[in-house]
Amino acid sequence: MLDCALDIAQILSYLPVPVVARSRLNKLAHWLLATEKFGKQGEELSHELRECGNRVFVDGVLEFATPELGMVDMAQVDAILISSCTNMLALPYITEYTGFKGVVYATEPTMQMARQFMTELATYVERCPRTRVCNMWKSEEILRSLPMPVRDAVNPSTWKKCYSMHDIAGCLSKVQCVGFNEKRGIFGALKVTALSSGYCIGSSNWVIHSEYEKVCYVAGTSTLTTHPKPIDQVPLKNSDIMILCCLTQTPLTNPDSMIGEFCVNAAVTIKNGGNVLVPCYPLGVTFDLFECLSGHLDSCGLSTVPMYFVSPVCDSTLAYSNIFAEWLSHVKQSKVYLPEPPFPHAELVSLGRLRHYANIHDGLQNDFKTPCIVFAGHPSLRLGDVIHFIDLWGKSPTNTIIFTEPDFPYLEALGPFQPLQMRVCYCPIDTSLSFAQANKLVKELRPTQLVVSETYLLPPAGMPQRTDLVVEWDPPPMTYKRGEILTLPVKRKFENIEITPELASTLDPVEVKPGAAITMLTGSLVVKDNKYTLEPLRKRGKGIKIESDGSIVQPKSYIWGTLNIKMFVDSLTEQGITDIKVEESGDGSIIHLPNDDTLIQIESGSTHIMCGGDETVRIKLRDTLLKCLQKL
Repeated sequence: MLDCALDIAQILSYLPVPVVARSRLNKLAHWLLATEKFGKQGEELSHELRECGNRVFVDGVLEFATPELGMVDMAQVDAILISSCTNMLALPYITEYTGFKGVVYATEPTMQMARQFMTELATYVERCPRTRVCNMWKSEEILRSLPMPVRDAVNPSTWKKCYSMHDIAGCLSKVQCVGFNEKRGIFGALKVTALSSGYCIGSSNWVIHSEYEKVCYVAGTSTLTTHPKPIDQVPLKNSDIMILCCLTQTPLTNPDSMIGEFCVNAAVTIKNGGNVLVPCYPLGVTFDLFECLSGHLDSCGLSTVPMYFVSPVCDSTLAYSNIFAEWLSHVKQSKVYLPEPPFPHAELVSLGRLRHYANIHDGLQNDFKTPCIVFAGHPSLRLGDVIHFIDLWGKSPTNTIIFTEPDFPYLEALGPFQPLQMRVCYCPIDTSLSFAQANKLVKELRPTQLVVSETYLLPPAGMPQRTDLVVEWDPPPMTYKRGEILTLPVKRKFENIEITPELASTLDPVEVKPGAAITMLTGSLVVKDNKYTLEPLRKRGKGIKIESDGSIVQPKSYIWGTLNIKMFVDSLTEQGITDIKVEESGDGSIIHLPNDDTLIQIESGSTHIMCGGDETVRIKLRDTLLKCLQKL
């Protein structure tokens, strides 16, 4: 199984979970059209749905879209390969609630960063629990009649409540950590190797290979120069199959220009006396934003403006980013040996410019100064402390909310908070491969067959003229879509077989040409743990070899080489055959024995003996011929 991601964008169908009890969100009206559309059933339905700005949201326990496992028996899955921490968030649902008994492979930073992501998510859900479980709206008959965004929910009947801290601990205990370029065997049948993908700390591309075939899984990859270790391309070259996914979600924007735009918008808002709110994850691009924004504020003379980082896991994430030095870019690594912290946020924290708190009640109210910049979760605006700051600042147009995460459509995320007076900026920063970078990478790696999502062969919706925003390769890539089963064109044709030293010592190679020797062997093929070994046959009595069914193995010899005509004629003369005539033919010779009514036709790859019926002559000729050829 390749990755185990959570489709977290589906929680946009839900009403945000407010941090403060008296939030405006708790006063939103129930959906008035429910009774009109569904009659008596609508009365109960109206208690599940609330309305805001002509949009309807589910007011109940948050549930998440987990991987669809209806086509797969997880007990038959031997291994799960994880490419990055964001592609690991559904793992507790697999390891704790299915029959999965295999192994999970991920790098150490990926596992630790995923722990922070999962812990933050579970903490947000647990600290503001809802009791109502809403299921009526999930009925297909009702769902297709509901307004946006609920109507677009994907398969909501399979959604599950958030996992617990206990589930997270149990899940991560089953993960085996690997290093870059470390080979791990999958029950002897395959080997898997993690390679740096350059996307985030510890993120990996995977090579799945046998001795003669190679499949590459390229997911969440970046060729840009940021803080993680750069992409390792060489082992990915010339694969039989390359599965390419997780390309940029924002093909029309450039990460560098978006970071610049983010810094400018933040500085302008601060200069005008407003506050800046940045909904963010506790990891990843957030570290780059700290670095770039602090430098920009210095250049604008705004060094005294405080930055607040609010997350249940902020202490851990800031610490982990500084101890995973070997997983960082060369520039960041070199700072560790000076010694300096690889990231500037360590210095920002020591200077008091960056202050971090687990939640808004964790002493923040005693240290809060405005104007300021607040980084808070969750970027979906359905969980976390960011909801409180929208309630606090949303009525003033001098304040700005800046979206940098591309995972959520920002207008849909803001739906429950309308009408909103604060300024909204969308600066999506996605460092994963653009289509131009992906096409360049594929040309360099030269896979025999490329496999991509069918959406990557079509321009973005609404922009059919942008034919440059597609993946191109010859031969045309194989495509997949949701629910489709694909047979990949790779078959095992060869296997490696080991010969035991005991059997090898009995071999007697014969040189057939300079540098090449051959030998015959008889042995027993043992297959164990998908490894093949040739061992000596069992013996009964002196020199007698017995098959597994009890039958005696007859020794065999094989002839080879080219027949020497002169030696053959001399041997026939020794046998008393004197009347011999030799004629050269096109690709061999013909030997005629008139007295014995025999014709011998010798060609480069065969010898034919045609005699008049005298069996003793035929046997004499056969034995003489075999003596003149080499045997194995």
